Amino acid sequence: MAVEKNRLSPEPIQGQETTWLANEDELEELEAPEAIGAEESTVYTASQWQLMWWRFRRHKMAMVSLGLLIFLYLVALFAEVIAPYDPNRYDANYAYAAPQRIHFFDAEGNFHLRPFVYGLKSVRDMETMRLVFEPDTSVRYPLYFFVEGEPYKLWGLFEANIHLFGVKDPEGVFFLLGADRLGRDVFSRIVYGTRISMSVGLVGILISLILGIFFGGISGYYGGFVDSLIQRIIEFLRSIPTIPLWMGLSAAVPKEWSPLKMYFAITVLLSLIGWTGLARVVRGRFLSLREEDFVLAATLAGASELRVIFRHMVPSFLSHIIASLTLSIPSVILAETALSFLGLGLRPPVISWGVLLQESQNLRAVATAPWLLTPGLAVVLAVLAFNFVGDGLRDAADPYAV
Repeated sequence: MAVEKNRLSPEPIQGQETTWLANEDELEELEAPEAIGAEESTVYTASQWQLMWWRFRRHKMAMVSLGLLIFLYLVALFAEVIAPYDPNRYDANYAYAAPQRIHFFDAEGNFHLRPFVYGLKSVRDMETMRLVFEPDTSVRYPLYFFVEGEPYKLWGLFEANIHLFGVKDPEGVFFLLGADRLGRDVFSRIVYGTRISMSVGLVGILISLILGIFFGGISGYYGGFVDSLIQRIIEFLRSIPTIPLWMGLSAAVPKEWSPLKMYFAITVLLSLIGWTGLARVVRGRFLSLREEDFVLAATLAGASELRVIFRHMVPSFLSHIIASLTLSIPSVILAETALSFLGLGLRPPVISWGVLLQESQNLRAVATAPWLLTPGLAVVLAVLAFNFVGDGLRDAADPYAV
């Protein structure tokens, strides 16, 4: 049977036709798409966001931190359900009550399948002459999930009275993280404070995103005098000490404003400085992209300048913007916490982590009730989580990452 020869192949030697055909088949097998692994072919056809997600998953601390942030925002979303008490409910009889331990074994050593807490009784410390709380082993209060408690309006819309956990006995109390000077449950107040402290970062960064992309984009796209003017303004803002500036701006906010107005005022004030770093990043990217072929093609096709900027240039480095924003959120949270701690930010009855930390300004109170510093632990966890997620996103958005 005649052998069909390739135009570039040498003449087959008689007796070796079978061997030549076998080698040719093997070559075709190696070049076939099926020979490439399914995983590799998926990588070749994956989008930029898929590649980012695959790289991000390899960052273990970023994945753990992402789970923590999701948990914190779920807590903020369902604060009314998770908190066992109203954050403003107080009982002076339990002022500075210590955190209660959860028990499975009673004082006699008997095991109880349902966890419980002992009641509290106040006794006089004969050395300091102050009242302290001790467990009353004669009274036990079992703990339950989804118990009926104080009524509330979920998201201000739905009336309910079901709480995630608590005690059913109306005479009993359960202070998981202790009580403050007015006998208010610290855990419930931290849960409610999560809503304000975690949202102020998102709202502030949203405003910074708009300002940063707008001014940074104009500066990098047009260049020349416009670029010089905007950069001098940015340098002037960055040269002002941040804390004194925030203190001055927040002191100018009228004290008679409602909590809602105060919240948005502090958010806007924090955003007035936070956009400068992002604007520098956007400017640098625009300077490198404005001479690229796809930008020139869009301009020659008749696209407007705004369309070129927001439809073509910004999406090309959107991943870097997301990473920069994630790393900027902790600074906004810390700024709000610092201002509220100093009494220049949010004020009661608004509840945030910074407002709660005002209780720890009194060293005597901290010495006798160290659990008042627990909101600071929440701030540390949230800031670390955002930083790790930002590091993971920055590495995942790097096109040269291995």
